[in-house]
Parts: sequence; C-alpha cells; structure tokens
Amino acid sequence: MATGRGRLLQLHWSGLQASGLQLGAVGWAPGRARHFVDAEESAVTKTHAKDLPIWISCPKDRKGPGVTHAAGSTTMRPYARRKNHCEKRSATCSVSLDCMPSEILLKIFSYLDAVTLLGAGCVSRRFYHLASDNFIWIRLYSTAFSPKRSNWKVNSVEKTAMSMNFLSVEDKEAGYWKKEYVTKQIASVKAALTQVLKPVNPYTGFPVKTKMILRKSDLGWVIILKEKSGKEYVMEHVDLSINDSSVTIVWYGKNWPLLATLSTLDLCGVTPVFMAWSKTPTKNGPRWHSLIANYDLSNLTESTMVGCDRLVRIFCLNPGLLVGLWKREEELAFVMANLHIHHLVERSTLGSATIPYELPPHSPVLDDSPEYGLYGYQLHVDMHSSGISYLCGTFHDLFTKKGYIENGYVKLTAINFKNNAKHLPLIGKVGFYWRTDVLDGFIKTCSVMDITLLDEYRKPFWCFSSPVCVRSSPRPSDGPNFLGQTYYVDYVDSEGKVHVELLWIEETEEYFIVSLVLYLSVAKINHWFGTEY
Repeated sequence: MATGRGRLLQLHWSGLQASGLQLGAVGWAPGRARHFVDAEESAVTKTHAKDLPIWISCPKDRKGPGVTHAAGSTTMRPYARRKNHCEKRSATCSVSLDCMPSEILLKIFSYLDAVTLLGAGCVSRRFYHLASDNFIWIRLYSTAFSPKRSNWKVNSVEKTAMSMNFLSVEDKEAGYWKKEYVTKQIASVKAALTQVLKPVNPYTGFPVKTKMILRKSDLGWVIILKEKSGKEYVMEHVDLSINDSSVTIVWYGKNWPLLATLSTLDLCGVTPVFMAWSKTPTKNGPRWHSLIANYDLSNLTESTMVGCDRLVRIFCLNPGLLVGLWKREEELAFVMANLHIHHLVERSTLGSATIPYELPPHSPVLDDSPEYGLYGYQLHVDMHSSGISYLCGTFHDLFTKKGYIENGYVKLTAINFKNNAKHLPLIGKVGFYWRTDVLDGFIKTCSVMDITLLDEYRKPFWCFSSPVCVRSSPRPSDGPNFLGQTYYVDYVDSEGKVHVELLWIEETEEYFIVSLVLYLSVAKINHWFGTEY
C-alpha cells in the first residue's frame, strides 16, 4: 500500500505541475514533493545486508500538525498535513526482522528448509535460539527421516511412535531435535559414502570410485593454525591436484599469522552436512571437520629441510606435510599436504574434529608356508611435482627370505645395481614447483614420492605420499663404477624405509634410478600376516 500511495502522490504532483500551480501558494519548499515520493518508495524496498531489516512505511495519521498556506488553497490542507507527518515519521518508522515478535519470526522460520534454517541461526544469538525451536525441527525430522512405505497406510506402531515424539517436544531441552536432525543427516551422508566406496579394484586394492568422489563431491580440506594463546586461524585450500595415487593440496595467501606465535597445525577434511552429488559443489552451508593429522610448529626450523632457492626454504613434517618459509622474514609462505588415496575419503569424512578416523582392524589370513608374508608383493612408485610426473613404475612378484632379516627389517629389492635392464630414467626436469599469490619458484633437489605396496592378496600393505630430497652421495660401494655423479633419496617411517640410488647422466641431462630397495618392518609383517619372524 505504501508504494501505491507514493505513486498516487507522484501522479497528483504531476497534475499540479501541469496546471501551473505554484508551490509557494501552499507553503512548500521547491522539490519537497518529489523528495517525499522517493522517501516513500525507498522506505519499502531498503534492505541491509548484515541484519536483514525489512523496512515498512508508516500508516496514515490525520492528527499531525497543519501547514501554512495561502488563501484559496484550503483544499490542499489535508493532503499537505498527511504528507508532512509521514515524511517526518519515515525516518523513524523502520522495523527490522530482529525487532519482530518471536511468534512472527517462528512462523517465518517454520517455512524454511533445514539448510536455510541453519544459516538463519548464524545471524544473531536470538535467531540461533529461535531457529533451534523443537516444534520446527521435529517436523523437518519426521519429513526427512520418517519410514518410507510403498502402501498408503502407515503402520499403527509407527504412527503411535511419531505422535509420542510430538507429545514429548516440550519435555526436550531447546535444540534437541535440531541436534537429532543434524546427527541423523551426518550419519546418512557417511553411510552413503561408505556404500559408494564398497566396490574395490582387484588390481590396485583401492575403491573404484575414490577419484570420482574427490572430483564430484564437495569434499574439501582445511588447515587450522593454533596460536599459543589459543586463537585459531582456519584456512580453506587454494589449489588441489589429483595424481595417480595421491592428492596434493596447497594453501597460500597474504594473511598468515606470525610463525613465532603458532604452536600446532591441524589438517582436517571438510564434508558438507547436505551433500548433493548432482549439484555444483559449493562452500556455503553447514559442514563438519574430520581430523587427519596434527603437526607441531613450535620448532619448525629444526625439522628436516628438504630444499631451498633464493626466496624460500621448505621443511618436511611427517606425515606428508611441506611448509615453505620466506628466507628473509622467516614467515609462512605456503603449506602443501600430500595425501595418499588409500583410505583418504574415510580419513577425510569419518573422523571427528578432535579424533582421527581409526582404520578398521586387520584380520590376518593364516598360512602354513614357511616363508609366508615374505613373497608376492607388488610395488607401484610415483615421483611427481605440481601435476608433472617424473616416474610411474610398477614392480611385480617382489620377495625376500628369512636370511635377509636384519635389524628388525626385511629387504625387498625392486631395482638392482647389476641388472641394467631395469634401470629407469626420471623424465623431465626433476624438482619442486611452488607458487603463492604473488611469487613462484623451482627447487631442484625436491619432489614428491608416492609408494603403494600390495601384499600377495592385492591388499594395500604400506602406502604413503611424502616430499623427498635428492642428495649427493659417494659412489655405491656394492655396485659397478658408473660414469657420473650419484645421488640418493631416503624415506623412513614406523612401517618401513625406502632407499633410492640415482645416477646423473651429463650427456642427456637426466637421472637414472639404478637401485630401489624397500626395508619392511618385521613387526608390521608379523601383525599383518600373523607370523612370528
């Protein structure tokens, strides 16, 4: 009605201008009528982005003060009085949603879906409490999770249970049914993901649809930087690349906290509570965190440095985290996480914000073979950086013997010095490409290595993805005398070790892998196969 009244005033004013009537005859200042119409219209449409006020126009009030007018203009007095009063009240007659009675807001909220209702609860403390109303959420809960039946009639037991739920709404604490809804929704998303991950590739031992989930779902990753004072900084990933057997995630920006104030870094997977496979992924909406790993940053510069250039130094934190520091300021430049795809979706979705996902217990397949667990291995190795692959090779039927057990490890040889036919080149210019929002660079001595070792039943036995450093070494003592400089790459964790020997060929300017040896923990073998070596 306010917009219509303003339109009528505008038409009336146009008629007065057409008739040549002077504004001075009724005591109005030039231009006031047009200003009144604009104020009347804008009062209806104005919206504030932060607290979402809805502006409404004031009602007519015929008790307002009169206006001075000249003789012969008495017909204009009611209109002038009404205009002057409403113009005075228009600045103070705005009402925001936050000023509305709770009953009206609850009625408005009852028409919202769950996603919008959860978003409305983030506006203010009052909205949070109103948007947690049990009567609203039990309707949403019963609609979303009520038993689906093929016939028209509802079972009497189900009807009785539902009516009892409605009767007990007032007995529950505020927000009870909201928590129940969100918990049930999260459980349904986890169940759907588990179902999708069931089909397993018999050749790789990994779920067939892992990469499909990574590409098409709204699954993401964040790092949570925690200061010693308790303050936290949450950063969304900026770049993501899916490799043959791993995922590389990168964070960079201009607003890093000071390194000296930081104590820990949490790497978490982030999953939307309402996952829609058919829709375009969005970062808006409620999500939950699943802790993947926790890293100590208090003594970062004392960690293993894997490379540097004229701008940055990079440090490796196990498992699989690479931290770049500016050389001049000794402050954070970027963070990169390398995650192997083995159980990646489960680790990124099925844990909690404080407790990582726990792998299901492994049940060993018993065998009476005297060297059971020492043969039939298959190794797949990748070396890459920033989407560029330097090596991708698979080695079958690796084995060892009891006599090779030494210092708690068994030795598996994939590439031998003496077998020139198995020596492999690293393709391209080997190194680590890094970039931020302002600078980029290349570090020659660093790359990322992915190891996937399957047992004789083609089940993943040992998997990791980690930055590694190519270091200069003396000539191999048990190998032939190669014409060229030799280098090595080492990796160690609780389950095993990897040692790689490389030869630099100056004529072709490329590396050749002349030795690749894995050392498996005997404790890991005994646990996996139920043996007692």
